[in-house]
Amino acid sequence: QVHLVESGGGLVQAGGSLRLSCAASGNIFSRNAMGWYRQAPGKQRDFVASITLSGRTNYADSVKGRFTISRDSAKNTVYLQMTSLKPEDTAVYYCNTMPYLGNWGQGTQVTVSS
Repeated sequence: QVHLVESGGGLVQAGGSLRLSCAASGNIFSRNAMGWYRQAPGKQRDFVASITLSGRTNYADSVKGRFTISRDSAKNTVYLQMTSLKPEDTAVYYCNTMPYLGNWGQGTQVTVSS
C-alpha cells in the first residue's frame, strides 16, 4: 500500500504564501503523474493542479497564476507553491497519483484569513 503524507499547511493572512509538500513511500513519483486536490468544509474534493512525468503542468482556473506545482523525484516529493492566497483557498489539501487515484493521505489544512 502506498502512503502519501502531506505537510506545510497553516494559517496565513490573505495575500500570503505557503509551500505544501507531499512525500510518498516507494518510487511512485518517478513512475506517475501527480496531482493536488482540495476539499473545503461541506464541499466535494476538487482538482487543483497536476504535473506529468515530462514536467507538463495543469491548473484549475481558480488557482492559475497563483499556484505552482513541482516535483523532485529523487526525494519522492511533490510541492505546491501557493501565493496571493485568498480566503476561498481555505481547505484540506491532498496529493495523489494521476490520472488514476491511489490511497488518500491525511491531507494538510490551509486556512486563509481576511
